[in-house]
Amino acid sequence: MTLTLDHFYVLVGLLLGAVAVMNLLDRSNPRRVTTAMFWGLYALLYLAGERMPPEAVGALMIAMALVAGFGWVRGGKPAMPGEDERRASAAKLGNRLFLPALLLPIVTVIGATLLEDVQLGGLPMLDQKHLTLVSLGCGALIALGAACWLTRSTPLQGVREARRLVDAISWAVVLPHMLAVLGLLFTEAGVGKAVAHVTTSYINMDSRLVAVAVFCIGMALFTIVMGNGFAAFPVMAGGVGIPVLVNMYGANPAVMAAIGMFSAYCGTLMTPMAANFNIVPAVLLDLPDKNAVIRAQIPTALPLLGANILLLYFLMNQ
Repeated sequence: MTLTLDHFYVLVGLLLGAVAVMNLLDRSNPRRVTTAMFWGLYALLYLAGERMPPEAVGALMIAMALVAGFGWVRGGKPAMPGEDERRASAAKLGNRLFLPALLLPIVTVIGATLLEDVQLGGLPMLDQKHLTLVSLGCGALIALGAACWLTRSTPLQGVREARRLVDAISWAVVLPHMLAVLGLLFTEAGVGKAVAHVTTSYINMDSRLVAVAVFCIGMALFTIVMGNGFAAFPVMAGGVGIPVLVNMYGANPAVMAAIGMFSAYCGTLMTPMAANFNIVPAVLLDLPDKNAVIRAQIPTALPLLGANILLLYFLMNQ
């Protein structure tokens, strides 16, 4: 049997279902029912999303957005070991604590390279269409096993820790998923064509430097608005990248796409919409300023954006 991405979707769905049940049973959470509803709906999307009508999936996502928007997703107070106990455990384990984290990329690389052609019973061992993601899932399971072995804990404790982390991050866990869907909606709605019309009508694209700057800055700006470079890419690639840079100036599509995504990541550094990168770390570190991460990254993001414009200008025809 081939290990596919669907198997890991089921695991993620079961984990989110466990988070929903734990929140429902946590009487310290004043919003335990609506919080459990939010994570239960998200679990349902992973467990049965592909077998549901698109309209039903859309309705579930709207319901989740409403629950989160009204502030009905709250974290409880899961039981945790005392600080002294945790410090003693960390001191005992020392640098071995990093082993599970290191196993994650190591197993992913091994699965995506060395195990690519391995077959069991005449079938590929790993899903060839999503080889890297399936390898990452295998790495996560192996890392969990290693963490349980090191700490002499059970997988159930891993589920409890997952619930604690999910509660800390809250609804922002869902944001990358939602923003990816938003990018598809923008593409289907023809936003790329609208961007092409606006840029070619009001900006002089006869200058290659101007065209490159519009594409790179547009990638950063759309990412700031949408919070996700992958959501911004189809809009700017369809509006400027392909019709102007590729068709007019003969740019290499691979170079255009790669440097365009680098430009989008500059926008990621500067937006609270990328909450999983910029807001969640501030919450987990108990920083008094929730935008502290963004403020620290802006002096890096702006020069990098300028460098990307120059790189694309000089390398686009390579």
